Amino acid sequence: MPKKKSKFYVTTAIAYVNAAPHIGFAMEIIQADCLARYHRARGEDVWFLTGTDEHGTKIQQTAKKFEMTPQELADKNAPLFEKLAKDLNLSNDDFIRTSSARHKKGAAEIWKKLVEVGDIYKAEYKGHYCVGCEAFVTEKDLVNGKCPEHDKEPELVIEENYFFKLSKYSAQIAELIRSDELRVWPEARKNEILAVCEDGLTDVSFSRPVKTLEWGIPVPEDENQIMYVWCDALSNYVTALEGGEKFKKYWPADAHVIGKGILRFHAGVWIGMLLSAKLPIPKSICVHGYITSEGQKMSKSLGNTVDPFGIIEEWGCDPVRYYLLKEIPTMDDGDFSRDRFKAVYDSDLANNFGNLFSRVLAMTAKYFEGVVPASYEDKNVSEAVGQAWDKYDEYFECFDLKKACEEVYKLAALANQYVDENKPWELAKNDKEKLAKVIYVLLELLRHIAMMLWPFIPETADKMLVSLGHAGVYRAYEWGMLKEGGKVGSAGPLFPRKQV
Repeated sequence: MPKKKSKFYVTTAIAYVNAAPHIGFAMEIIQADCLARYHRARGEDVWFLTGTDEHGTKIQQTAKKFEMTPQELADKNAPLFEKLAKDLNLSNDDFIRTSSARHKKGAAEIWKKLVEVGDIYKAEYKGHYCVGCEAFVTEKDLVNGKCPEHDKEPELVIEENYFFKLSKYSAQIAELIRSDELRVWPEARKNEILAVCEDGLTDVSFSRPVKTLEWGIPVPEDENQIMYVWCDALSNYVTALEGGEKFKKYWPADAHVIGKGILRFHAGVWIGMLLSAKLPIPKSICVHGYITSEGQKMSKSLGNTVDPFGIIEEWGCDPVRYYLLKEIPTMDDGDFSRDRFKAVYDSDLANNFGNLFSRVLAMTAKYFEGVVPASYEDKNVSEAVGQAWDKYDEYFECFDLKKACEEVYKLAALANQYVDENKPWELAKNDKEKLAKVIYVLLELLRHIAMMLWPFIPETADKMLVSLGHAGVYRAYEWGMLKEGGKVGSAGPLFPRKQV
């Protein structure tokens, strides 16, 4: 019987459809795609989910402003997020919309599980509600009376809601995080959520009256209450699997990729819900930071927002993916600068990768008529390649995609140095035997570079592997996989020079 593949289930947070996608969400879905492709390359059975969050006060108010129904607003904007996934060459297996029938059915089933164990109760609540966060906030969360995330004063709300007994699971959640049974990356975020747990997680409002919130999933057996948006939204990671064999195969999630602003919901509320429903908890929560624009927080009034569709159209998909994965620290804040983008395109992509690839293939064509020379191993080079793969794998395992990408950059720099030191154009005049060895080593280096690049810039990596006669092979990283006599071709410039 063939050995069963190990599985890897990765999700992104689901995006609000009150507006078109922004560059921060583009970064998150690219990060998740990078993880998905890495684990596919390892031969694992991967399921990759993204989608849209379509309920709640924010959607209801935005729809009213535009004189639309909430469903019309969702139907207008959700396709933009699906288009972004396609334009960024995502390999997602599913796209969940929380206004879909399958999600509503699944969310109601989870609610009933929480009721069955006695973890849902009704009570009057008075508190501050931030529409931007779709969350009740405490006084100590505020800065000068405002939500620090949205710089707005929350609304004072008095209403009767259903509550979830999150406090019941506070100590258990803290121990899961402390022991790394639930791994939170990076360590600073782990410590942050542990501090919250040690203060004691409190019970959370899990519904709002229909007179206040009309747009959402009705509470089972109480049509006067609508499920609180986070209870509804967090369920998507399970509801998308629709129970049955798919759920058995892929749950629990191996990685939830989220922004730092929603860590408390994912490491607190969501874990509490799963414990209450007696479902396995996810294995890790991978937390990224925020993107600024030209050194400032993005703002429509400042005119410094970055439209992901515009930047993709101008530069292409892979350069955008590369910048967001390599230039933005994976687990910290980073900046999107147009000048820096162009500099990275020219130095990293056009020069370090593109020029290297063109030079080596051109020399193979010129000196060997495009035929792979006899196999040869330079022990120093193969040792460097092995070390690069080890570090690359290590960084992927701890969700440091930037550092993993930097290992590929270093390998390309090594290959460029190898060209400069060995001067194939001079060997062509007086030492054809050594020239063959040098070209073979360089072709092998290109193969390793292409395989390592595939999770980051898959379209470019595929072009490289096709040109090397190694199409579709992303993980056979033993030395000497290119066979003597194989044909290599040209893919043209990988990253043509741009006048901007």
